[in-house]
Amino acid sequence: MTDQREVAVVRWPAQGPSVDQLAELLAAYHLRTEAEKGESVVDVDGLPDRYRAEILDPRAAFADDAVLMALSGDTAVGCLVVTAPVGGRSEIKRLWTDPAFRSRGIASGLVGAALAHAAESGVSTVRLSVWKWRAGAIALYERLGFTVAQSWEERDQLVCMERAV
Repeated sequence: MTDQREVAVVRWPAQGPSVDQLAELLAAYHLRTEAEKGESVVDVDGLPDRYRAEILDPRAAFADDAVLMALSGDTAVGCLVVTAPVGGRSEIKRLWTDPAFRSRGIASGLVGAALAHAAESGVSTVRLSVWKWRAGAIALYERLGFTVAQSWEERDQLVCMERAV
């Protein structure tokens, strides 16, 4: 039997779980991403410095950003980062849902909360980049009103998307 408790989206760290739960979600996100890129990374120590820094000290890494967490009871089951506004834009980064909690609308809820936060912050456009092989994520973003935009990324295989708030 699956647990169908409601999932709440909260802003971290003002509300929500410990730094350890966020670090676990970020680690899972980065390890999965590196595996999808074909990189042989066994644990967090093998990640690039910039990603390892997010996991080891998310408070410092995202000090100017909004971190949203999806909670099922006291358990963190998803996360998303909305960068601080620059030039009327914010970026969504690090969207991750624990695989055991997928297909429950958690990612949609996190993105919806991110868009609401952006609107409250006076942002006119939210953008994001997603690896082209993540077809499910791209489809989700398209359902939520994002469209493919001219790339601002130098990394190959990233699809850049944006939408008005």
